[in-house]
Amino acid sequence: MQRKFCGFNQARALAFVVIALSGFLIPSSASAESSSATQPSTLQLRIGSAAVDLAGQWRFHPGDSPLRAGGQPEDRAGMLWAQPDFDDSQWPTQDLTPPPGSYDPINGASGFIPGWTAQGYPNLTRYAWYRLRVNVENIAPSGGEPPTLSILMPESVDDAYQVFANGQYLGEFGHFSRDGVMFINSQPRAFSLPANLRSGPITIAVRMWMDDGTPLVSQDAGGLHQVPLLGQSPAIDAMLRISWYEVNASEAMNIIRLPIVLLAILLGITLFWLDRREPAYLWLALACSAYFASIAITLTGYYTTWLSMALENFLADVVLTPLIFGLWVIFWGSWFRLAETRRIQRAAWSLVALLILFLAPLRAPLYGHIVPASASTWLVPVTILLKLALGVLIYWVIYRGVRTRGIEGWLPLPAVLLLPLVLYGDEMLTLHLQEVFHVFGIVITVQQISMLVMLAAISLLMMRRFVGGMREREQLKLEVEQARQVQRLLVPESGESIPGFTVDSQYLPAQQVGGDFFLLIPAADGSLLAVLGDVAGKGLQAAMTVAMIVGAVRALAESTREPADLLRALNRRLCARVSDSAIPTTCIAIRIDRDGEATLANAGHLPPYKNGIPLPTVGAVPLGITLLAEPETLRFRMEPGDRLLLITDGVSEARNAQGDLYGFERANQLIASGIAPSAITQAAAAFGQQDDMTVVAVVRS
Repeated sequence: MQRKFCGFNQARALAFVVIALSGFLIPSSASAESSSATQPSTLQLRIGSAAVDLAGQWRFHPGDSPLRAGGQPEDRAGMLWAQPDFDDSQWPTQDLTPPPGSYDPINGASGFIPGWTAQGYPNLTRYAWYRLRVNVENIAPSGGEPPTLSILMPESVDDAYQVFANGQYLGEFGHFSRDGVMFINSQPRAFSLPANLRSGPITIAVRMWMDDGTPLVSQDAGGLHQVPLLGQSPAIDAMLRISWYEVNASEAMNIIRLPIVLLAILLGITLFWLDRREPAYLWLALACSAYFASIAITLTGYYTTWLSMALENFLADVVLTPLIFGLWVIFWGSWFRLAETRRIQRAAWSLVALLILFLAPLRAPLYGHIVPASASTWLVPVTILLKLALGVLIYWVIYRGVRTRGIEGWLPLPAVLLLPLVLYGDEMLTLHLQEVFHVFGIVITVQQISMLVMLAAISLLMMRRFVGGMREREQLKLEVEQARQVQRLLVPESGESIPGFTVDSQYLPAQQVGGDFFLLIPAADGSLLAVLGDVAGKGLQAAMTVAMIVGAVRALAESTREPADLLRALNRRLCARVSDSAIPTTCIAIRIDRDGEATLANAGHLPPYKNGIPLPTVGAVPLGITLLAEPETLRFRMEPGDRLLLITDGVSEARNAQGDLYGFERANQLIASGIAPSAITQAAAAFGQQDDMTVVAVVRS
């Protein structure tokens, strides 16, 4: 079934007004007389500057015409049934008069003529012919030679045709060839009659072709659904312009929707780029992209002949419509963050794949050519059940959204209630349910209303979530700033003065707050306790763990100055606080006595460097993993002037844009050179900082 625009009666009335205003119409000479007999006879037409509709009984015959004697297959005018002398008196008739109160099942416009499937030929597809004889008296507006005649063919047809006048080929809609017929979407078409057919007896013949799959979407399919018009060429040209105006009016909503949907696509992509943790934004962009493609294909069919109707129907009805519906199901499941999101995605993709699989045999070029027509008796019920399953799935998703998200679930409900109509468009046409309305001359469909309402609901939800996200981000920024201030207080100042020692340090977090920590705790006996560590991860969570560890170390240092005992106690606290998942923390504690004797305990941390040479430590198991962990201990001596350097792995694990590690070799060279901690961190950061960096230098004076 072709897509159609506005009612024929509306077009004819508007055309006559325009023609009259243009000075074309001569009221005294524009008339038409037709026989009132039930069987067709020659129509007597007296044509001035107006156009006359050819309503009434047309001769009709199923099948295709044989060639006349001497005709060739490639000779389009060589068909016997197109000739004016062919005797069609035994042919039955088809009434091309719009029944009272009839309307187009696709756009709801009045003046719709049921096709041949509703007029005695329910199983007829492929070829059929119409014929009508007229006797034209062509009146010249100025008394000179009358203008040439033209015929305006209906905009609503199933599915392609060729037009002949007195056996002469005038033109076609679609493309007829030896390989078959390519039919395209409905478009206004007018054809000029030859100059030798300005008046007198004229036999108009129309060779029709309908695809096998067209009756599946309408019980009224087949042939001409509006009345052809015959008139002088200026009048027909004026009506053709009005017909294209009606096309623009019918597609105004699609033209308006294109930039709206494009903005939704860009919005979804932008939001997903800003927040990769929210997959709903990506599903929104994908659903709107499929919807955009569907609209673009429809507009392409209305304004160009680039796509055959078979390809257009296959892409739009078989592929994109189920895909759009499935993507909306997945979008809402992701948007509501349902626990069943994975199962929803699997169910949606399965139903979409099955629906495409069973819809494809019901459309050209498969149906009637590869798939027999009898297969529709079981294919149609299967597709209806699959569509019903998709509808139930999205209603269940919205129900779960209402239960879990409250107002976020109620907002899209009106649009989602209409969304299944996108899937059930063919069934609505079959049941003659009107799904198209005219608002100020613009055609609006239920599907368009559903999509626009849904996009409006999504806009409100996104605005609501965006405002909530902004509040959360502001709160998080405040918390991070507070944590940064707290951490600044916890980290000792560089160049801190400690009796008997000279200390230089540099702390460079990868983010605003980090997971490295170090403490320098002098004692009254002249000894110094130095603790340095690295909490796994970085950012706010690591910083909060650091705050807890620093407080615990300060408290423990009051009861014990033994590095190994301090690390054991700290490990017990970390293991007790982390019940669900471990937060590994490497740590090293060193006590340097007044006389230079030093004791070291290490729990998985890098060894310290004495005068540029790493001390022989293994490292043991990090803290916070198991209560059975036992730190490694080492005793050594610090002579006056000796330099002890403690470092975290952020220096050696610096990585450049090419993915190369800074590595221990470069780090050891820096340390061996004896440069200040700030120079070490600056060199590593310039290479490419990936983690927090801390360097502490202690010199015994």
